[in-house]
Amino acid sequence: MIHILAINGSYRKDGITDQALNEIIRNVIANGAQVEQVDLRDYPINFCLNCRECCLLPGVLPGNCVQNDGMQDLIDKIEHADAFILASPINFGSVTALFKRFMERLTVYAYWPWEMNYPRYRKDPLVIKKKAIIITSCAAPGIFGRLFYSSHKQLKMTARIIGAKTVGGLYTGLIADKPHPDLPKRSRQKAQALARKLL
Repeated sequence: MIHILAINGSYRKDGITDQALNEIIRNVIANGAQVEQVDLRDYPINFCLNCRECCLLPGVLPGNCVQNDGMQDLIDKIEHADAFILASPINFGSVTALFKRFMERLTVYAYWPWEMNYPRYRKDPLVIKKKAIIITSCAAPGIFGRLFYSSHKQLKMTARIIGAKTVGGLYTGLIADKPHPDLPKRSRQKAQALARKLL
């Protein structure tokens, strides 16, 4: 059975990003997958200290962070997952601060001793076999969110760092016209197709 890890960077419970994520999860479970969901709004992750202690030893396994919070447990979940769903609404052109904080803690996936000018990722892109689906939502039309904001690139980069290839995305736009919008029918249909693609 395929094990999927869903990481959600939305602030709003039951908002559009949550609805889109839940729709994909419902469809992958219906097709026989097992899903574990992590809502970063409820998850104990501190800010990165930028000490680079986790980057100093070579190897393909993630380095060890000096902080004692929930991140090591989340790294273990990432390492044992077969595929990923990465979700964040677009806030001021970027992923949320919740998701960005999580991204920064993925420094454990880089080898970067002090004498090197830039990091080298531990996951080799030539041997990546895991898949990822990304989800964003924004007030602008969905295509604008995909093309003109940095969130799409940030979510794809996150997938790449943890050792997955992005195989599709759900970009829901025009969601700011009321305080509690419902996921559009078109997005629900796209979620079904993405679930099949992930599996």
